[in-house]
Amino acid sequence: MIRTRALLRCRRIFVLILPGLWVSGVLAWECVNPLGTEFMQLLAAAPAIACAGTGRRRCVLLGGLCALLALLPVGPVARTGAAARLGTCCAILAVVAASYLTSGRRLRLLGELERIREVAATAQLAVLRPLPPRIEGITLAGVHLSASEGALIGGDLYEVLATPHGVRLVMGDVRGHGIPAIATVAALLGSFRDAAHDEAELPDVLRRLERALQRHLGEKARTGPPGRPEPEDFATVLLLEVRGEGHVAALNCGHPWPHHLTRTADGTSRVVALEPGEPLPPLGLFPLPAELPLVPLPPLAPGEALVLHTDGAEDARDRAGRLFPLAGALADAVRSAPPAPAAIVERVRAALLRHTRGLLSDDFALLAIGNDRPLLPGPLALPCGRS
Repeated sequence: MIRTRALLRCRRIFVLILPGLWVSGVLAWECVNPLGTEFMQLLAAAPAIACAGTGRRRCVLLGGLCALLALLPVGPVARTGAAARLGTCCAILAVVAASYLTSGRRLRLLGELERIREVAATAQLAVLRPLPPRIEGITLAGVHLSASEGALIGGDLYEVLATPHGVRLVMGDVRGHGIPAIATVAALLGSFRDAAHDEAELPDVLRRLERALQRHLGEKARTGPPGRPEPEDFATVLLLEVRGEGHVAALNCGHPWPHHLTRTADGTSRVVALEPGEPLPPLGLFPLPAELPLVPLPPLAPGEALVLHTDGAEDARDRAGRLFPLAGALADAVRSAPPAPAAIVERVRAALLRHTRGLLSDDFALLAIGNDRPLLPGPLALPCGRS
């Protein structure tokens, strides 16, 4: 952070002094060049540089100074006569006028772009809402990185809700990434936010998601360009339900299973990639089976955490083509501290950006939840749901 601020400060200083350096260099070369070549015309570039870097006021001031300098008999220009010097002065004034008008238009466009970004950010955050830090004894944190420049969200989705049936979570990944996938994400999240409260059983929530996806894909096919076949759309979805005593049940449609993070009695960290069963096919490819049995996951005991992620975390590559070591990044995140969700998410995000140098080929989402209930003293300090 300190290095970045120092670089920005140096850049601002360089932008401020660059027009002055340009004028000084032109004048110095005009005075000492042995070839007798005219260089005073290059003064016209100084106001353009000032306008691009520091604003229209410096452009006008520096342009006026350069126009006056062009009228002075400096170096070989003095042998070309007053007409040539006047022509150079007029050229500089023309550049000043053009730069002033262009800069005004650029400032108006930048203002409009900033307003559009604010509207887009508000709309995107309404789809993928920021998570609260705590819900009914469950601490949580999430992060999403879009592979599309300028987009806050993309084809990955997550949500955590406190319902009468327990804390319910969804983590998903729709086909495609970036802005084109946002409509499908909005359809799935809107359905989950209703179904999670309305449906008493988690399988019924999953069936509501399937119906919402089918409706969305049907509308997309009807309103799409005629005669152009659309690629097959689908979505991977992982649903979790956390009961009051830390018991966790899951339904998985083609999504990566979560990681279980614990700390042993001697203080060392332990990261377990859960594989409790074979996932169902992704939504949209095949109809759901008639029976949807819940898959039990290890109980979420106090001081432990579950980390859900999309395949963008496992498939991210560096410039040499090496995959991102997600399990290693999770182990490093809890090596020196308890598995707090906010710290886990931030450390893994930073590790992923270092690995890829900020160049993502797919969207990335990470969601961490932890049991924040205090450990009870004595024999009751056993993790919930264990004996």
